[in-house]
Amino acid sequence: MYCNKLTEHFVTLFDSNFLPMGLCLHNSMMEHAQPFHLWIICMDALVERQLRQLNLLHVSLIPLQEVETDVLLGAKIDRTQGEYCWTLTSFTPRFVFDRDENISRVTYLDADICFFDSPRILLKEFEASGKDVLITEHGYAPEYYQTTSSGRFCVQFMTFRRTEGGLKVMKWWQERCLEWCFFRCEDGKLGDQKYLDDWPERFAGEVHVLRQVEKTLAPWNVRYFKTLYPLAQPVFYHFHSLRIVSTKKVLLYLGYQVGHGRDLYNSYLRALKEALSIMREEGMPIPVRAPNKQTFYILRVVRHVLLGKAKHASI
Repeated sequence: MYCNKLTEHFVTLFDSNFLPMGLCLHNSMMEHAQPFHLWIICMDALVERQLRQLNLLHVSLIPLQEVETDVLLGAKIDRTQGEYCWTLTSFTPRFVFDRDENISRVTYLDADICFFDSPRILLKEFEASGKDVLITEHGYAPEYYQTTSSGRFCVQFMTFRRTEGGLKVMKWWQERCLEWCFFRCEDGKLGDQKYLDDWPERFAGEVHVLRQVEKTLAPWNVRYFKTLYPLAQPVFYHFHSLRIVSTKKVLLYLGYQVGHGRDLYNSYLRALKEALSIMREEGMPIPVRAPNKQTFYILRVVRHVLLGKAKHASI
C-alpha cells in the first residue's frame, strides 16, 4: 500500500510546538533515508492541519482521535502532555501495523533527532542479529553518567518487527506504560524509559542492543565520541533540550558541553531556518517556548560571555 518492499517504515509523534523539529527530521530523511515512509501521530488538531497543508512527501498522518481507546483516555486524565506522549510511544508501532498488514517492521523516532547518514547502517546490524526488537543505549560520557536516574537505554530509535517476539515485547511495554508513566523517579521507574533497563535479560531472545553506539550521538556523549572518533559521521544526532525560545533565538543545549559537536548544531540550525522559512511562507505561527527562570539566567550569562553549559544561537 505504501511503496515497495524496500521502503523502511518509521513513526513519530509530536504536537504543533514541535513542528519545526519534525520538519527538520523529515528533511534529513529525504536526504538520508530513501526509500522511506514516515507515519506521524498528530498530538493536536493544529499540527494535523499544518501537516495536511504542507503535504510532505512519503508521510501519512494519524490523527490522535483515531487511535485513542478508552484505556488510553483513562490514562490521559492524570498525565501531562509530555507524560501522555511517553505513554503513547509504546503504542506507536502498533498503530502503524494496524494500518497496513504488509509492513513487517517499524522504527520509532523521537521528533528531535536528525539523520546525518543512512539509518540502514543501524538496521543492517539489527537484521544480522536475528532478533525482534532493536534498542539503543544512551552511551553516556563518563562525566555525564545518568543510568541510575534516566536509564541505560534511550527511547529515541527503537525498531519492532511484526513477529511473535516483537509483539510480545511491545505488549509488555504498553501494559507497564498504562500502569505508570510519569516524569519523576519512583521505585526504579522514570517515564517510559526505565522500563527498558532489564530488557536484555528479560527478553534475551528478542531484544538486540545496538553495538554502534558511537553513531547515535546526543549532548550527553557527543564530546566524548567526537574525541575518540574525530572523523566519524553519526547516523543521527538527538537534539535533546533544543528549544525555540524567541522569534530570534534558539536554546541549543543545556547542562552539557558538546565540544566539536557544535558542527552538528550548525548544520541543524541551517535546516531549522529553512523549516521556519517554509512555515512563515505558509502563514503558520512560529512556536516559541519561553525559557524558565533558570534557563533564562543561563541564556543571559551565555549572551555576555559565550561560555558555559548552555548555548543559544540566533535564527
